[in-house]
Amino acid sequence: MIPLTLGRIVEITSGALAGTADPHATVTGPVVIDSREAAPGTLFAAIKGARVDGHDFAEQAYRVGAAAVLASRPLECEGAEAIPTVIVGDVVRALADLATAVARELPRTTVLGVTGSAGKTSTKDLIARLTRRMGDTVSPPGSFNNEIGHPLTVLRAEAGTRFLVLELSARETGHIAHLTRIAPPSVGIVLNVGTAHLGIFGGKEAIAQAKGELVEALPATGTAILNADDPLVRAMADRTRARVLLFGRAVDAAIRAEQVTIDDRARASFTLATPSGSAQVRLRLYGPHAVGNALAAAAAAYELGMPLATIAEVLSEAEPESRWRMEVRERPDGVVVVNDAYNANPDSMRAAFEALEALSAGRRRFAVVAALSELGDHGPELNEGVGRLAVRHGLAGLVVVGANAEPVLRGARGIPAIHVPDVESAVAELAPRLREGDAVLVKGPRAMGLERVAEALTGGDR
Repeated sequence: MIPLTLGRIVEITSGALAGTADPHATVTGPVVIDSREAAPGTLFAAIKGARVDGHDFAEQAYRVGAAAVLASRPLECEGAEAIPTVIVGDVVRALADLATAVARELPRTTVLGVTGSAGKTSTKDLIARLTRRMGDTVSPPGSFNNEIGHPLTVLRAEAGTRFLVLELSARETGHIAHLTRIAPPSVGIVLNVGTAHLGIFGGKEAIAQAKGELVEALPATGTAILNADDPLVRAMADRTRARVLLFGRAVDAAIRAEQVTIDDRARASFTLATPSGSAQVRLRLYGPHAVGNALAAAAAAYELGMPLATIAEVLSEAEPESRWRMEVRERPDGVVVVNDAYNANPDSMRAAFEALEALSAGRRRFAVVAALSELGDHGPELNEGVGRLAVRHGLAGLVVVGANAEPVLRGARGIPAIHVPDVESAVAELAPRLREGDAVLVKGPRAMGLERVAEALTGGDR
């Protein structure tokens, strides 16, 4: 983080100093929202959430050396010792204001933004892996892609940061536009338009409108990197002043995958074709869908001037970085467990089942899933589709965890399918059924915490 005095923070946020705050005291960073991550020089942002109020943990952050607390009210320690505090009207908005100010002081930093209905985090990880070969890179851990995680990531940037790789999500129209104002990107990558949050947006066209806010924010000197294989993404070329670079399998895509093959562990190999020539890529990432993510990352690196041979080398070395996304583990008895439990929507569920089939030839296949959420009136139909996926991919058994399981079970008619109330019950039902060499997919909405099923089946986390 660029060092900021408390006086400067007050100026940026229109806040006020309280407690023992010294306007000349300096925050050297980072800004944290978890008191367990506080350390000397940090700024602890006390965010009040639905379940936890960060103000209750301000003393803990102060005791381990936080330079100050960003809060919405004055704070005291036990014994009436005042905590140095910057008081603001809205802590989340203050984070955005701070990040915006910091981004303005990074004139030599190239900001890249990634959005899409599926694959954002995996693609962001690939792009960051590539840009690290060219210079100091800051990117979010996991899926820090909303109004809190986005500014926290920007605030980690320093004067020497060469690349800032950001993931942008949309819960409603205007969200991505807001995030782009915090750290204006010069390169924007749009992966796809799917059915995630369909119930919130009402239709794929509305989702496309929201995702396209990224390319609308690009300057005329920037580049919009668009998926040529998705008509709704391709159409975004008309919504940007920036130069357009297409990636995909379409013949007119500048960055293309040709001669794609999938091995018996669902890992893709392909010829990466570019205007500068071709190179072979052999991915260590699992699932045919990883090809699209790799192409998007390759397009970004190509646009930044990375040599083709280096792009192919880095992509071929890449392994999953963010947790619970296509983690594949094999037990001593040969049972393969695919932990893709971080989150789920109809598109990512389809990709996960395809990956399961590709890596489990000759094996019995099982899946542990939960009903998809935020689909509105389309929910029953799309959840039936999850059950039909289980049938289409020849599962020997399906376990559906939690509420609203009926549509999934209805779609799964024809294969053994059961409904259980919770994670513990899922493990109890499935574990005794597994035999040597079976394969299991675990995938569901984030709130369900299905990664605990995968961890129980494999004897713990990785």
